[in-house]
Order: sequence, then structure tokens, then C-alpha cells
Amino acid sequence: MKQKMVVKVSMPCKRSRSRAMALAARADGVISVAITGDARDKLEVVGDGVDPVCLVSCLRRKVGHAEILQVEEVKDKKPEEKKPEEPKPPQPMVVHPPPHGYYSYHHHHPPPPMVVCEEPSSCPIM
Repeated sequence: MKQKMVVKVSMPCKRSRSRAMALAARADGVISVAITGDARDKLEVVGDGVDPVCLVSCLRRKVGHAEILQVEEVKDKKPEEKKPEEPKPPQPMVVHPPPHGYYSYHHHHPPPPMVVCEEPSSCPIM
């Protein structure tokens, strides 16, 4: 279950903010961490299967006072139904011969240009 939690943490300086973000980012299941709030004293953590109590406990030990303000489930937006694209016919690829003088003296005429057409195979093994 993907969830978003907001944790108020005592972060008076830049160093404590970076330490709190690093601790939150290292927690199991965390997807993103951001600092929010007018006083820049709230951590917004988004993750899958993150234990908020364990996270707050770790922040209290390493940074300072911390409390859970909000925990809510994040619902993913359903992707819009896409129309299946019509397959385009493969374009033939023309391979040009090498420049004049490329072959040794044994070859008097370069081979004719080759046309390669890659068609999708109906073989399920390949």
C-alpha cells in the first residue's frame, strides 16, 4: 500500500534538515522525501510499506523531537485508456555499396545494392 506521511521534525539548521532527509530516505520502502511547511520543519515521505512509527522513532534518536502529523493512502492515477496504435508496414532498408576502390584488385565490379526487408515473424518461438 503506497502511503504519504507528514512528520513534524525539529530541524533548526541546514545540517539537521539534510540529516533528517538522509535518515528518511534510507528507510525501507521510501520512494521520495521532501521538506515542506512555512518554517521548513515538516518532512513529507512517500513510500510503499513504510512504518511511520519506526521512522519517527529513528528521527527522534538521531535528529530531535519528531511527531506524526498525517498518514494517508496515495491512490495512483489510472492511466488513460490508450487506443492501440495501428502497426505501420516495415520500411525496406537500402544498403549502399562501399565506395569505389574499397575492394581488392581481384574484384572488378562491386556487388549490386541489397534491399533488406524486416517483416515481423509469426513464429512464437522467436
